[in-house]
Amino acid sequence: MTDNERELRLAEGPNYEPEMNRSGNTPMEKVIEVRLSRRSVLQSLMGATAVNFMGVGLAGCGSDDDNNDGAATGSADAPRAGFNAIPTSRADTVTLPEGYQWAPLIPWGTPITGSYPDYRSDGTNSGEEALQQIGSNHDGMHYFPLNDSSEHGLLVVNHEYIDQQVLHANPATSLPLPQDHVLKEMASHGVSVVEVQRAAAGGSHWEVVRGAYNRRVTALTEMEMTGPARGHDKLKTVYSPDGTRTRGTINNCSHGFTPWGTYLTCEENFRGYFHNTAQSAESQPREQSRYGIADAGDAGSWYNWDKIDSHLPRGMSERFDVSPSGDGANADYRNECNNFGWIVEIDPFDPNSMPKKRTALGRFAHEGIVFAQPKVGEPVVFYSGDDARFEYIYKFVSKALYREGISGDEVMNEGTLYVAKFNDDGSGEWLALDINDATFQTKASAANVSFSNQGDVLINARTAADVVGATPMDRPEWGAVCPRTGMVYFTLTNNTRREDEQTDAPNPRANNSTGHIIRWSEGSGSSFSWDIFLLGGQNGDGKVLPNTAQEAALDDGNLLSCPDGLWFDDSGLMWIQTDMSGSMLAGSNAAGDFGNNQMLAAEPDTGVIKRFLTGPNNCEVTGVVTTPDRRTMFVNLQHPGGDSEPGAFTSHFPANDGFSRPRSTTVVITRKDGGIIGS
Repeated sequence: MTDNERELRLAEGPNYEPEMNRSGNTPMEKVIEVRLSRRSVLQSLMGATAVNFMGVGLAGCGSDDDNNDGAATGSADAPRAGFNAIPTSRADTVTLPEGYQWAPLIPWGTPITGSYPDYRSDGTNSGEEALQQIGSNHDGMHYFPLNDSSEHGLLVVNHEYIDQQVLHANPATSLPLPQDHVLKEMASHGVSVVEVQRAAAGGSHWEVVRGAYNRRVTALTEMEMTGPARGHDKLKTVYSPDGTRTRGTINNCSHGFTPWGTYLTCEENFRGYFHNTAQSAESQPREQSRYGIADAGDAGSWYNWDKIDSHLPRGMSERFDVSPSGDGANADYRNECNNFGWIVEIDPFDPNSMPKKRTALGRFAHEGIVFAQPKVGEPVVFYSGDDARFEYIYKFVSKALYREGISGDEVMNEGTLYVAKFNDDGSGEWLALDINDATFQTKASAANVSFSNQGDVLINARTAADVVGATPMDRPEWGAVCPRTGMVYFTLTNNTRREDEQTDAPNPRANNSTGHIIRWSEGSGSSFSWDIFLLGGQNGDGKVLPNTAQEAALDDGNLLSCPDGLWFDDSGLMWIQTDMSGSMLAGSNAAGDFGNNQMLAAEPDTGVIKRFLTGPNNCEVTGVVTTPDRRTMFVNLQHPGGDSEPGAFTSHFPANDGFSRPRSTTVVITRKDGGIIGS
């Protein structure tokens, strides 16, 4: 990592991802002969008929009427946010509407397995102890009920990364790193599976059950490679000469859950963990350079796990140096980074099962994965975004047809990966990334790009998407599918690198610091119809564009910036979470002061949006799910005090005692009257 990149990452937060798409994709030039001006694009998007522009009509999620009659007036059973919006806040705590309460659950360091070592507030827990505790920086999450219970279940939580200044009692300041320092960091990544139940005190008080389901999946856990890339030459290492195994999962951001009862964790910014110390960017293979793996000219990786005073067993630390050093791939770790950037399936009900990396879904910086509603006798459909500037939105369609009792091996190993092309007229097309597809072959040949087989296409999914002319987006983040209409929503959190000449209808703003939300409805064949639901910002820049009403400016009760997390509850109410960082989170940004990060509830059919929660200092609000009865909500608050220095913490959440180190935490939210959340 160069000094400049380090400064950018500190300024823009832990999700900083450099611009690596240099394909020069400008899909509009390939679709229309005359490009719309930026001004006319904005006018067409923000007019009273924005979501009906160019003859494309989209139904609002509040209606389940195929004719969209309900959306025109707001159907009687449409989701409604029944609470009073709260103002922005800079309090170092959780703020909720009147009538709601919260309590912390499973903060970082909570013991859940093994000998159940207690968390030590001075940061002196060892690496071995961290393997038995809740990991760091909670992100995506799902609740799996036990016996259909809304008071007893498995909570599965992602742990995206670590704050070294908070994780360690005395963070290492020089290289090589102590072995236990690296082990603790690896152990604090990954996923926690933990059995939880409502405590006797009731309300928002839940507790950990010391049960057999509890499990940690970390950066050290053995995993199976599955799908078309399994056994590919570019996955082979000295650890797995046949390319069928790897170890660990890292930078686990958002998630998914399957109709057959498993959990999907998504490997996002994996690039920052590796360093090619021998090759320049020009000589790196494309599966490194297109993804931004640090090259010989960089000082190191984010955590320098390969630079250690006493290496961990079986090459656990050496593997993060992906330089060619032996006589072929089977003698070194030149391909290790290719084993990351995948969707990983975990069975939360079988603690002895081996997690499986599903290569059919493509390799990129997966923010999350979301299912279309499965239908018996039809393929299963997934959507996932590549969270980096000017990257793409993908769709996977299974070869297998859905049925009750189907498994992940049947659904997620064979199918077709597509990438989205958004046209300026509100139409869209899914472009197949399939080596056997004639159009793909023609475009690859025209671009002078070759792939050895489908496994190579999937390992290099970004390059394949470049070749077919996908639309570069403003950092695709979480997706969500409306349970009423099947309409798909995606957050585009920001892109301050987009310039005027790069704007288009789906990404209409240059220097897009406040982000937006796009949505689409599937059409026939590979077509879809899209529009923009919301533009983040304030002072007249922030707007909601529902299909049933004229545009409305965001106001004090809902102004937001950098939409990130996104989730529909079963009623169709859409929950939006934000991830501001750097100067914007500090309130010193030109875009305005939005307070701390927040969560809002939206009625998609009316465009009503209300702020429901504000988080503690410097945190990201990320990850949300309710119990089946919707009377308990779990929300993750990641990296409170994210700009802390050792002993100088800018947050003391959740202890809020004025001196404790901050801890990423899942919080439990309930209504004081026991009612349904959000109604």
